[in-house]
Order: sequence, then C-alpha cells, then structure tokens
Amino acid sequence: MLTLVRGRDDRLRHLMRGLRRQSARPRELVIAWMQPEPAPDLPDPGCPVRHLHVPGEPMPLAAARNRAAAAAEGDLLIFLDVDCIPGPGLVAAYAQAAATRDGLFLGEVLYLPPGAAHHDETVLDRLGRAHPARPPVPQAGLRPEPDAGQLWGLSFALPARAWRAVGGMDEAFAGYGGEETDLAARLGASGLPAFWVGGARAYHQHHPVHVPPLQHFEPILANAARFRERHGRWCMTYWLGQFRDAGLIAWDEGADAIRLLRSPTPPEIAASLRPNALFS
Repeated sequence: MLTLVRGRDDRLRHLMRGLRRQSARPRELVIAWMQPEPAPDLPDPGCPVRHLHVPGEPMPLAAARNRAAAAAEGDLLIFLDVDCIPGPGLVAAYAQAAATRDGLFLGEVLYLPPGAAHHDETVLDRLGRAHPARPPVPQAGLRPEPDAGQLWGLSFALPARAWRAVGGMDEAFAGYGGEETDLAARLGASGLPAFWVGGARAYHQHHPVHVPPLQHFEPILANAARFRERHGRWCMTYWLGQFRDAGLIAWDEGADAIRLLRSPTPPEIAASLRPNALFS
C-alpha cells in the first residue's frame, strides 16, 4: 500500500486505522511525505510502515509516487489517496484481482459528506455517494474497462513490473493535474488491460473543493499542454472548458494550443471555493 501526504495528518490516521481492519492486511504501508517531517503519533496500521521524504514545489505528486513505488517490496502496487479510508475488503479484492489477471485495477470510491469519517463501514456505505462521472462498479469480480483513462489516482493497483515497464509517472508533470492520465495512456498503449474491481471500495473523506479548480490554474494549463504534445489530444477537458467559460482562456478540443486571456484574481479563486460540495 502506497500513499502521499502533505498536511493531512488526520486523514492519514483514518486511512491507517482502515488498514488495520482489512480482511487481508497489506505487506507494508509506504508513506511519501511531501513535507519536512512525518506526523507524530500515527496509529498502528497492522503492517510495517516505511517513511520517505519527497520535497518539492509545487507538490511533487509524480515524483512522490515514483519514490514510493521504487521503495515498495511487493509485486503488487496499491495506490490509495490519503483522503481515502479503505473498506475492509480493499486489499483482498485487489490481491485477488492480481492473482486472476494481469492488469490495471480500478477500485470504487464513495464520497462522504462532512463529518462522516468517524463512522463504521455500514454507515459509510449509506452516506457515501459515487462520483457522477464514474461508471458503476461490479459487486464482485472484475469488469473490463476499455478506457484506461478511467484511472483516477484515488485508488488503483497494478503489478510493480507493469509500473516499471512504462517508467512510472512522468515527473515533468509538475503540480496538480495530468500525470495520472498520462500514466494511464502509456499503460494502455503498452497493452495492459484495465478492470474495475468489485469489493475494492474506499471512502473519500470530505474536504472543501474549488469549482472550477482555479487554485491550480497554472499547473493545469501547463500539464494539459504537455499531455497534448505527447498524446495528440487534450486531457482535463472539463476543467479547461470551465476556464474558457469563465473568460480565462481561449480553447476548444480542436485547438492546437491554449491561449491565455488572463489569470484568475484572488477574489475569483476565493469565490470558487465550495465548502460543502462533494465533487469538484
């Protein structure tokens, strides 16, 4: 199990307690800290814990995943976002999937309302909501997914050798956005099939979101342009469309480049914050 952390110590503690409740515990937990020091007084997740320090500004998301994957000892890499609480069957479901097929494995994530993280899984199942942009996940077993681009960094797994074969994440994607979609495109091009995994459920702990994510405006534009240059198509088109509609950029999906009209102002960024929204 691998996760990245910057300043979300409380979320990490819920993740670690969730690992202790697993029906099949992970071999280890690798934590890539994108901050100077690990958090104190962490709970016992029921498995060995390895701590890595991965500095960088803006947040070195791709580099942190690469360092965590390089340090992991297991044959299966399970990536879980620090905001996520693993359901009790998550590790077992991913492990069973990997024992059955070779592939990129995608797990279900339910989004929780504010203040729900302290409840047990029965309540979390009732309170959690599936993201409207995600397809339904089977109750059990595997369902092929023809679009590897459905990979979402909140929860996924793949063989360590498949990660190494494509070189992991491209660290030229700096800051927020694009690095996961780029990885998915390269995995798909390598011939690795993708599957939704029944039973690999996680619960996303609530935090305020920006709609659109204006606080990541510059990295999103830069990373979208890098993705377009490599793959001949755009990613993050939903956000780019929101930026266009806000009068910040001139762009459409047939464009060769994004033309910057203006950057968002601090009041606009503040006004985009949605404290109670579940999805960005």
